[in-house]
Amino acid sequence: MHELVLYLAVVWTGALLLAGVVRVIRAEAPLSRLLALDMLSLILIALLLLQSALIEDYHLLDAAVALALLSFAATVGAARYFARGRPF
Repeated sequence: MHELVLYLAVVWTGALLLAGVVRVIRAEAPLSRLLALDMLSLILIALLLLQSALIEDYHLLDAAVALALLSFAATVGAARYFARGRPF
């Protein structure tokens, strides 16, 4: 039962990933595209965590944390760029 729930979560997260890619492609405003890319990074982090739980290899947790930190820094930098016209 535990594995079935994890597999269903992977399928659902994969569908969300596909919807996010469509949103990135169809977004007209740059800020909307930035928000969709941030959402994609969160979905990829969730997929890393689910994969880690499925194969019971917890080294992927480090990769998820590193991706989260990079995503946060990129989002803050891009938001500052759009707000002020310069990243710093």
